[in-house]
Amino acid sequence: MERLGGEPSREIKIFENFLKFLEICCQHLGYTKPIRFCYYYFTHEGDNNMNSIERVVATLSHKEADRVPAYPLVNSVSREALGITYEEWTKDWKKCADAIIKTTEELELDCISTLVDLSVEAADFGQKLLYFEDKAACPDHHDRLIKDVEDYATLKAVDPRKTTRMSEHIEMAKYLVEKKGKEVPIVGFVFGPLGILGMLRGQEDLFVDMLTDPEELHPALKEITKTLKDFCGALIDAGVHAIMFDTLFASASIMSESMWQEFEGEYIQELSEYVHSRDCMVMLHNCGQSAYFEAQIERMNPILISFLHVPFGCSSYAEAKEKFGDKVTLMGAIDPGWLMTATDEQVAEKSKEMIDIFAKGGGFVLATGCEYPACLNFDKARIMVETAKTYGKYNK
Repeated sequence: MERLGGEPSREIKIFENFLKFLEICCQHLGYTKPIRFCYYYFTHEGDNNMNSIERVVATLSHKEADRVPAYPLVNSVSREALGITYEEWTKDWKKCADAIIKTTEELELDCISTLVDLSVEAADFGQKLLYFEDKAACPDHHDRLIKDVEDYATLKAVDPRKTTRMSEHIEMAKYLVEKKGKEVPIVGFVFGPLGILGMLRGQEDLFVDMLTDPEELHPALKEITKTLKDFCGALIDAGVHAIMFDTLFASASIMSESMWQEFEGEYIQELSEYVHSRDCMVMLHNCGQSAYFEAQIERMNPILISFLHVPFGCSSYAEAKEKFGDKVTLMGAIDPGWLMTATDEQVAEKSKEMIDIFAKGGGFVLATGCEYPACLNFDKARIMVETAKTYGKYNK
């Protein structure tokens, strides 16, 4: 069960982490005998009476559930369920959570993510934000917190339980777990350290600094990582089933693999190891073009990767399934931008195409490769779910 030298194999680590996830699910579902619970999932492949959390657990174990789980990343558009503005949905965590719950129930989604926007963490470090009625909050591009190279050294860790947006995010996660955690997996969403630094500095200036003053960035990245470790811990304490890190910069369309390794690799590994040590699953989201799957798997040991584009080193989605399908659960990969102009029939056909490529043997969640468009209604998300429920059945 060990490699030479006593180091557990990666497969053993994955299995151990999965068993930890099953134990968490036992607690949420009220099972008092985890062994019996495990036996159920390893002997009831294709069961036709699974709820969402059962379906996802089977999928994460690379078993064929009753059907392919479906989760178009319906987050900000959920505000339409309550008829509130984007700004109100962003600033009022209770309304945000209620909107997500109502949408999850109406569309019969198989997962809930706590994604609100990518500025949650940056705001609590002191970055000024701009809020809008119809689109996501973002940093004030004319008033960055880090205005010059010397400012990196002034950034200090903050307590996410006491700051405004992260503390509200924690409360929202706790509420979602209480309301839906026995039926649907609740996934805490956390922006990666380098992404946050980009919010504080601005990507253009950040990239220049990475080339001209690389050593200046690391003190700030260390302080951000300290904060994120506490943030992850609080989300885990709130009861989330997994932490999903957004590692956008780990893609060839943004920077080289060696550059990503230099500026985020060690920090995302530290965070992932902490989450694993808390008996919680690590997932990652990367919607960049040619994402570095292998490097991230090595650093993070994720159980699931949410993605949009064909990963680095692969020429097609089919090759990605062949190369990574037995290592991680794959979640995607319908382009949300494409949904804006696609017909209903095209959405159904694209969903079937994704199922044909990825579903065999389990380990696949039908989803958009990034957040579902905030300006669309629910119709195309509903088509994706319905296609998973019919065409995505394993025991046809």
